[in-house]
Order: sequence, then structure tokens, then C-alpha cells
Amino acid sequence: MTTTAQLLGGMRVIEAAAFVAAPLGGMTLAQMGADVIRLDTVGGGLDYRRWPVTQDNTSLFWCGLNKHKRSVVVNLSTPEGRELAMALITAPGPEAGMLLTNFPPRGWLSYEALSERRPDLIQLTLQGDRQGGSAVDYTVNTRVGFPLLTGPEDSEDVVNHVLPAWDLVTGKMAALGLLAAERHRLRTGQGQHVKLALEDMALATMAHLGFIAESQLGQQRQRYGNYLFGAFGRDVKSADGVRLMVVGLTGKQWQSLVEAIGMHEEVQRIEQTQGLNLRLEGDRFKAREAIALAVQTWVGARTFAQVAQVFEQHGVCWGRYQSVEQMIENTLPGNPMFSTVHQPGVGAISSPSLELDFSALAREPARPAPVLGQHTEQVLVEVLGLSHAEYGRLHDQGIVAGAAQPV
Repeated sequence: MTTTAQLLGGMRVIEAAAFVAAPLGGMTLAQMGADVIRLDTVGGGLDYRRWPVTQDNTSLFWCGLNKHKRSVVVNLSTPEGRELAMALITAPGPEAGMLLTNFPPRGWLSYEALSERRPDLIQLTLQGDRQGGSAVDYTVNTRVGFPLLTGPEDSEDVVNHVLPAWDLVTGKMAALGLLAAERHRLRTGQGQHVKLALEDMALATMAHLGFIAESQLGQQRQRYGNYLFGAFGRDVKSADGVRLMVVGLTGKQWQSLVEAIGMHEEVQRIEQTQGLNLRLEGDRFKAREAIALAVQTWVGARTFAQVAQVFEQHGVCWGRYQSVEQMIENTLPGNPMFSTVHQPGVGAISSPSLELDFSALAREPARPAPVLGQHTEQVLVEVLGLSHAEYGRLHDQGIVAGAAQPV
């Protein structure tokens, strides 16, 4: 049966990167069948020990973002190592000659140096900002305003959050950018240097969601705590202490909530006293405190099991707040995206395959991340045509390295 692993079969991408965005872009392509070869220096790259880690210091972060790839280790501090890296990036093949990196494009990683060897090279470089400056998700977030919009309504503090949103969006855009550049090369034969800045991704998103236009029109967004902006949504607590998020964004969601808790009279009272029409989502936001009080009163008089039963019967849009441990127990079972893999150095863990569910293709099961250097000999022999004896010589000289631990 054809699987998602055949989608990009034949494509080869060299990834010289670290942390989230670029490795995520490479892994996305690898999950669709591209041969993504992660290139690291001896001892591992900048993120090789990134937290979270196991008790023996194996990075779960590194394992999570490098699934389905092959790992090659060369000593990039030596001229011979850099020569091997450049040869891998510019190796021949109609679907090869593609580089994904978030390292500064200079020296041996410069597009100019690499394209001299292969004129149709496609290089996608992730940057912090469009000038090539350094930035990470946390510093980009300070520039776009979200830490001043997040948190309690009466707070004057900045509030960071743990989700690296810009890294995640930028990583997926990097995969899309490489595919678009390859399509252009198929049509024209031209390679190119594509640049993608983390900050630009954040700024574009702010514009897409209306934040920039809102501010330019003089409508200064405030903090609204745990309320959903622009409609009704709020966290509430059941009689037995379980927290839920209840949302009435669309008309159907709102009517389902009204029917579920029998708040027709309360809706009429709010509309009459506040001069609003709660069939309009904006008016539901204006009346958010009164609505939240009614919903909390109903939910707070019932156990979680009772609330869940009624909400499910009426098709209410809601979610239970739960810990990561509860999510693993309650949400992962039965999800076909996940399977158990044996990750070297870690053990048996639940791992996701590609998020996309193609109707014409079976979903390829998840595969573990490679051990650092696991495929060095295989790739150098296969792609560059080195003999095993030549590899052995390079290994003995410390120019290349094999698997850092048993596979």
C-alpha cells in the first residue's frame, strides 16, 4: 500500500540547523518521505543536550525534532570536514541540492560559495530578523506585543508563555518554502537563496489576525484574562473542582450552550438590561461577565461528570483543562497519528507521525530519531561515493564520527 512516505520520495535535503524552527521544517519533509540528512559537528550541535532530558542526559527535545532523518557527523572545525559538508550539500541529483539551515550564511555555508559548485542550489536560511540578526521566540514575542496582552486584566506585568508559537509556524513555513522553491526549479532550472525571518513570521501573523489594523485604527487591545476575545468563552469550575473552558463563538455553539444549561430567561434579561443582542458574537463579548456568571453558577452546582454528560448531549463546544500526564492517559489512546517507538537512549515512547491525513495514502508510522552519527558512513559512501576504506581513514583522523551510542 502506498504511504505518506512516498509523497516526497527521491528528494534529498541537507539540514544544518539547531533548536526548533529549522529542524521542525526538515522533519516535516522527512515525514513525507524526503531524505533529510541532518549534519552535525563532532559531539553534537547546539541543541544536542537541550532540555527536557532523561536522567542520563539524552535530550528528548533533540529526539522529538529529528524523527525520520538520517544523521551525519563531520568535524566542521577542520577544512576536510567542511569540504565533506559542502560536497554533501551540492551533490548531484535532480531532486538533491537543497539546504535548510538557521546558521549564518557565511563562509562554507554561504549561498555564493555553495552555488558556485551547484548553480541550481536551493538554500533556505532561517534568520531571527530580516537583517540576519539573532532572535528567538521569546525575544520576538517581546516585539509584537503579546506579553502585554496576556494575563489577568488588572496586571501590569509582562506574561511569557511556554509555547514557541513563532518557531512552530516558521518551521512549517520553511518546509513549504523549500517545496515552492523546488517547484520553481523544476519549471525553470533555477536555484535560489530563500530567506525566512522569525520576526517577519510573527509580524505577518499579527497582521493576518487583525492586531496591526486594530491598533492603527486607534482601537487599543486590552488584557482580558481568560476570556475569549470577540465572543463568549471563559473557564469555569465544576462542583468537584474540575476546570473547563466553555466557548460560544459561532451561533450554533452559542445556542447549544444556551440550550444545555437552560439560560433562555437569563439571556433575555441580559439583552434587556444591557441593550444587546446576544445572537451577535460581539455583543456576547460585551456581556461576557454576566454570561460567565450564569455559566459558572450552573456548572458550579454540578459534578464534572454531570456537566460533561449534558454538554455532550447538546453539542456544546468545551474542553477540560488537564495536565500533560492526564492528556497522555485520556487523549492519546486511539489516535492513529501516534504509535509506540523505541527511541535509542530513551526507551519506548509515544511518537506522532505526519499530522496530515491523506485519503489516498496510508499514514506512515512514526520512526525514531537517529542516534547522532548513525548514518555517517552510509551517507558518505552512498552520496559521495567514498569507499569504506576511505571512510575508515577519515574516521581514524577525527574528520568524521559514527554513532555516538549503540543503536
